[in-house]
Amino acid sequence: MTVTTCIFDAYGTLFDVTAAARIAAAEPGREALADIWPTLAENWRRKQLEYSWLRAVMGAHCDFWQVTQDGLDWAMEAAGLTDPDLRERLLALYWELAAYPEVPAMLATLKEGGFNTAILSNGSPDMLQGAVRSAGIGGLLDDVLSVESVGVFKPDARVYALVTDRFGCARDQVMFISSNGWDAAGASAFGFTTTWVNRAGLPQDRLPAAPHHILPDLSRLPELLA
Repeated sequence: MTVTTCIFDAYGTLFDVTAAARIAAAEPGREALADIWPTLAENWRRKQLEYSWLRAVMGAHCDFWQVTQDGLDWAMEAAGLTDPDLRERLLALYWELAAYPEVPAMLATLKEGGFNTAILSNGSPDMLQGAVRSAGIGGLLDDVLSVESVGVFKPDARVYALVTDRFGCARDQVMFISSNGWDAAGASAFGFTTTWVNRAGLPQDRLPAAPHHILPDLSRLPELLA
């Protein structure tokens, strides 16, 4: 069947999750971050994801904002950072993450082509609305779907089912796009056509399913769907 609906993961796919640490490191008085912000950002993101998976397995769901704070606390302790003002600044910046440069034009092209467009994310609804508003892309999206509707994190199948329920489409009418290889694999296993945005040039995850397409960024997605 023909793809009618393009569904995007949010963090790392549309929004640059490294931006909070990078911006904070460039601010006056935060010179200590200059050399360590990439490691801080990487550890923050890694723990954020790990905690989402572990909570799903443990049946101990909480919203993604709590997972985000817990991941930052671990990353700051690992870096020897104890400044509570820095913690609050990093968390505030996370609500204002910028979209990657190619995102607005890419979404506009998809909308002009008649595709449904939406976000499907682990993020809590208020976090996602904050990011969408900050990036100025709300008018290019038909909906913003959060796992909070089902109370479990990706890659649980109940999360991906939110898409077919919302848009009334068949699974093979959906193109799901994520910067997380494991997320693309989970969506492939559900029955979506998937694209992995492999910005970092990482090896493919060894999982039971695999993404159908791999792109270095989102700029060529409309071409892929043409």
